[in-house]
Amino acid sequence: MTDLHLHPSLREPAQTSKAWPFEEARKLVKRYPEGKPGGEAIIFETGYGPSGLPHIGTFNEVLRTTMVRRAYEAITGGAPTRLVAFSDDMDGLRKVPDNVPNGDMLREYLGKPLTAIPDPFGKYESFAHHNNAMLREFLDRFGFEYEFVSSTERYKAGAFDDALRNVLRHNQDILDIMLPTLRAERAATYSPILPVSPTSGIVLQVPVTVVDADAGLVSFEDAGETITHSILGGGAKLQWKVDWAMRWVALGVDYEMYGKDLTDSGVQSGKIAKALGGRKPEGLIYEMFLDEKGEKISKSKGNGLSIEEWLSYGSEESLAFFAFREPKAAKQLHIGVVPKAVDEYLQMRGNYPAQDDDKKLGNPVHHVHVARGQDVPATELPVTFGLLLNLVGVMGADASKDQIWRYLGQYVEGANAASYPELDRLIDNAMAYNRDFVAPTLSRRKPQDGEGAALQELDAKLAALPADASADDIQNIVYEIGKNEAYGFENLRDWFKALYETLLGSSAGPRMGSFIALFGIDNTRRLIAEALA
Repeated sequence: MTDLHLHPSLREPAQTSKAWPFEEARKLVKRYPEGKPGGEAIIFETGYGPSGLPHIGTFNEVLRTTMVRRAYEAITGGAPTRLVAFSDDMDGLRKVPDNVPNGDMLREYLGKPLTAIPDPFGKYESFAHHNNAMLREFLDRFGFEYEFVSSTERYKAGAFDDALRNVLRHNQDILDIMLPTLRAERAATYSPILPVSPTSGIVLQVPVTVVDADAGLVSFEDAGETITHSILGGGAKLQWKVDWAMRWVALGVDYEMYGKDLTDSGVQSGKIAKALGGRKPEGLIYEMFLDEKGEKISKSKGNGLSIEEWLSYGSEESLAFFAFREPKAAKQLHIGVVPKAVDEYLQMRGNYPAQDDDKKLGNPVHHVHVARGQDVPATELPVTFGLLLNLVGVMGADASKDQIWRYLGQYVEGANAASYPELDRLIDNAMAYNRDFVAPTLSRRKPQDGEGAALQELDAKLAALPADASADDIQNIVYEIGKNEAYGFENLRDWFKALYETLLGSSAGPRMGSFIALFGIDNTRRLIAEALA
């Protein structure tokens, strides 16, 4: 693991950097001007409800929190920190997600803790264990440093027993906070404590009377019978807003970010934490990711991208780069944003080595790689991902990876999978993206009006060039033809659009000089001949 963020040259610019992780980290410096008492670690927490498959929004929260964590360490010169990734897996299943198999089987377990429900995928001991494993697999793959905490394990092991007794002692205080925020019908049955039925195993939403706070005893009705029941050792869990506050106090959480949709909940949980004798953590309220229709992404609907889907079409770094940008602005998250994110990441990475230290701290790639425990790679790729996509597109869905590498080898001396392993992975991404999203939409049209004559001139000019002509020389020829008023283009954009639509079958495309140099002059002339036929 690298200590790039702790390099002495970065500590001074870290004090004033306007990059949002540093602005967030300074909240913690203000909270503890002399450091946390006793030299204890600053506790960062992320929360995850495994009632559905983890999506990018889940990963995003761990990533962004880690970025703040590393920024705090940079500002303080390495003050101790910990990150707790908490899974609320003792929560009762309220509805069946749309994107999992065996939905009918899951309906039989509605209301039961997620760790007490069989895995519909048939791989793990419970539905929660499956979803937790999926999340942890990617967090580990990305290189995050974190401590995974299961709600079920903590409750059942008695680790929260003292905190639960404290909740019982302040039961009325919590009711005074919560009841005014609830509708009348909800307030009539609301209780901070959700006992687990000793007969059905369901997490009950029933009114509860505190019998003995120190002993952890409550009474409630279960199947028409009033029973006295211990909430300790997994006998109950808390309503989630109360649970959230209890964790802040019990775990000593100093920082937790959450989405805009939880703004009011954060206020209420903060009040409850204060009633329990604790303090609300610092945190960022971020905007939500939206799907391509502009609707909020939901685990149960499954309308967001999964981590696996993004990684089929783009790199891990591009995913982190996308998540870093503008956390307080709502962003659409769908397959179409992946290629742009890949290329923007690579462009920013190319800028990094020459930047001054203060500019480096504002560069997203610094935070992407520090979060992974890595130095920022110094290697540059010889082609953009967009150019690679266009190459794969014109070569056709049947093109092999070896054929693509042969083209790249003609464009860049010594280019092969061994010398450019990152590019080799991006070729896989480009082939998958082309197969699933580009190839089905490609449709080359015939030239219109002056476009045919312009293409004929382009063909003649290319024929006169040497095979190793530079991308800039080719681009200059393309510009000259587009500016020729005889062909009737109102502007260069119309000429480029004509090239894309007649040669590539798309309304948008790459810098043509670079594409022709990569694809080859002879191959490009073949495309022109096909368009003019």
